[in-house]
Amino acid sequence: MGEDALARHGQRTALICGEDQLSYADLARQVRRAAGVMSGLGLRPGERVLLLMRDTPEMAAAWLGIVRAGGVAVALNTKLSEEDYRHIHADSAARITLIEDVFATARPDLTREFAAHGGLAVAGRVGGAQAIDWRATLAAAREDTPVFDARAEDPAFWLYSSGTTGRPKGIIHTQANLMCAGMGQREVLALGPDDRVLATSKLFFSYALEHGLLGPLSIGATAVLHPDWAEAEAICALVERWRPSAFYSVPSFYRRLLDVPPRERAALAEVRFYVSAGERLPVSVNDAWQRATGREILGLYGMSETFCVAMMTPPGSVRGPRTGKPLSGVEAQLRDESGGEVGAGKPGVLWLRHPSIALGYANRPEATREQFVDGWFCTRDVFVRDADGFYAHQGRSDDFIKVAGQWVQPGDVEEIVLGAPEIVEAACVPVTDEAGFERLALFVVPATAAEAALAAAQSACEAQLPRFKRPRWLRAVPEIPRTATGKMQRFKLREMLERELGARG
Repeated sequence: MGEDALARHGQRTALICGEDQLSYADLARQVRRAAGVMSGLGLRPGERVLLLMRDTPEMAAAWLGIVRAGGVAVALNTKLSEEDYRHIHADSAARITLIEDVFATARPDLTREFAAHGGLAVAGRVGGAQAIDWRATLAAAREDTPVFDARAEDPAFWLYSSGTTGRPKGIIHTQANLMCAGMGQREVLALGPDDRVLATSKLFFSYALEHGLLGPLSIGATAVLHPDWAEAEAICALVERWRPSAFYSVPSFYRRLLDVPPRERAALAEVRFYVSAGERLPVSVNDAWQRATGREILGLYGMSETFCVAMMTPPGSVRGPRTGKPLSGVEAQLRDESGGEVGAGKPGVLWLRHPSIALGYANRPEATREQFVDGWFCTRDVFVRDADGFYAHQGRSDDFIKVAGQWVQPGDVEEIVLGAPEIVEAACVPVTDEAGFERLALFVVPATAAEAALAAAQSACEAQLPRFKRPRWLRAVPEIPRTATGKMQRFKLREMLERELGARG
């Protein structure tokens, strides 16, 4: 992603957004100008810059320009609450905030606060806040600002966690970590300059930042950006228009794509590689995808703390619930509760040693000490390794529930009912009963009628699950609550049922 890398590909297309195409040479010029503006604003090495922007070439150039100037880029989830934005602004001690006008207009009070506490630049119509006109300043900026002489260990960007259980926390990544971008695209998929890549997740999420922007740029490929939140029909149209070689998404979105009429999603059969991450991919979804498109969905596992992919399923090796094998340079261990390694076929918590591991959590020394230990990172995800060395994700260690003295993984229950055509999505959560014991509750999203979905769920559980694994409560809901990155927020379902039970007395 440095000057040489961008210049090497010259007039090849780096970014596509809508009908606009930006060459590597033009992107390099915009990055130099963005770095010049940041330096002109007094940005010092290591200072954080928040970006509240849609996924556009403008945002990509600004992000890269901040890093080129020695600053630390912090891309923000565009759907957070104002309370979370204030938390991140304070937690990061941001020196400058760059905000797109559509968000500045929607949140004027917040924008004024940003202006009052550090510099503010607005991309677009500036409005009433004391702000710099980013686009006008950029157009007049010089391109000869010296690049910051960074060390490998210098912070380059922060990622804020998706907040599945609480306040977002900042994860600190270095200049060296940037060099790992595109690991899986090179090693597993063998992508190159002739390929186009599309990711449906947003660039504030590590999955999309690596695979939808920085990875493609590192191999000279073309990244297809979608400014707005992904809708199934719009993404099908993008695939039809630009014919990407590789497509990155999450299980819930693959499910939504299957609901698009076959004629409107016909171009999906032309994509060479489909990849899924973010949560466990139900086998039923992968089977349905192969029937619909003739293509398998490859598993991928990584975390915000590793930035880059840690495991991936190579083409042709998809079997059941496999997530993948560790990539070159990645070490993986499954450990039990006492810290000892477990063998094949036994569940254990995954620990990773990774070339792009984070420095730690910002302003959270205790959490950093707990999870970053002697060069290893504790993912708190439970996996099982098979005899062939493939890992299968079982769920979060704190999702496992002991029912009647036996451990239950909610994903096992969800997998059973997702085979029913009456059910679109399912989520299993622990809920404390009136006697103080944890029992299972299953929430399903009906394909049509709620009664039919509940009946199908009950029938599947009774036929295929032992008694201790069967949910005590079954509920139909219009949707499963998720973070902006597509991960289930099980705690919200649990709280909803606990309120219902509490109201009954």
